[in-house]
Amino acid sequence: MLILLITAFVLGTFGYLFKRSQPKEIQYQELTPTMGDISRSTVVTGKIQPRDEVNVKPQISGIVAELYKEAGQMVQQNEVIAKLKVIPDMGQLSSAQSRVRLSELNLKQAQINFDREKALYDRQLVSADEFEKIQQALRQAQEEHAIARESLEIVRDGVSSSNKSGSTTLVRSTISGLILDVPVKVGNSVINSNTFNDGTTIATVANMSDLIFDGNIDETEVGRLHIGLPVRISVGALQDLHFDAALEYIAPKATESGGTNLFEIKASVTVPADVTIRSGYSANAEIVLQEVHDVLTLPESAIQYDGDKTYVFVKEADEYVRRDVETGLSDGVNIEIKSGLELGETVRGPQIITSK
Repeated sequence: MLILLITAFVLGTFGYLFKRSQPKEIQYQELTPTMGDISRSTVVTGKIQPRDEVNVKPQISGIVAELYKEAGQMVQQNEVIAKLKVIPDMGQLSSAQSRVRLSELNLKQAQINFDREKALYDRQLVSADEFEKIQQALRQAQEEHAIARESLEIVRDGVSSSNKSGSTTLVRSTISGLILDVPVKVGNSVINSNTFNDGTTIATVANMSDLIFDGNIDETEVGRLHIGLPVRISVGALQDLHFDAALEYIAPKATESGGTNLFEIKASVTVPADVTIRSGYSANAEIVLQEVHDVLTLPESAIQYDGDKTYVFVKEADEYVRRDVETGLSDGVNIEIKSGLELGETVRGPQIITSK
């Protein structure tokens, strides 16, 4: 009995090893060409941002007394965003006060001269020409006094009583749009823009109805771009939403980043009215570099290469025959067949290895 069991085990092992050692039959997928479209595209990473983004800055230095707007609110052009309290320069203030005192003395003397001359003129003791000169001198003294007082008010308060509507203490928006940021608080000191500094930003305002995609593309692909190319924008923060765009700017000069030359591109983005886009959203732009329509296509896995030649194996009767083909545009999966193959023919595809 033991001998029979040993014999059966040996025979089973031999049979299993013999079966494993048999050559496997090589089979192939059968592919057929079809009519379709092929496009080659590239994806560029970048950001969505407003075309016009303005930093609103004060015309004078001072302290923020009131803030009328906050980030996220809409603002119209010339609408007041903040009010400043002027901290006058002591040297300018002293000079303005001195000018007012001097103008008061001149006005007082001009008034005395006028009163004296008018009394003589009423008695016809001086000519009309002499009286008009004194009268003109009084008017000039009055105007100089008014100007001196206005200058003092501007230095001291930042606004004159005669021109309150044009007050430089009121910081107004220069464009209509959405307030993106208000980086100051009530009580902060601010300075105006001048030769030595850029000034303090009171608010950043942007027109969010006019957006652009801003990104960078590698120098190996920029040569295929041209103004007007269609672009498809997808925003990571907005799932399953895509926006149409059109390429409108290609930088004439590259910038180097990590040893790679990159060219800045910009595309105008069309956003539906019911979709809210925030400035600075990360986005991807798919740009179609080349595309063909209604051409004969075949899976690229069926293409064989022999130097500069491309060929496929076409099924004729019960065997596959080599045939040279001319290929065109490829999208990495399918490839355009320009000549050498007809619709309806069967082509040998990748191998399928099976056991007998």
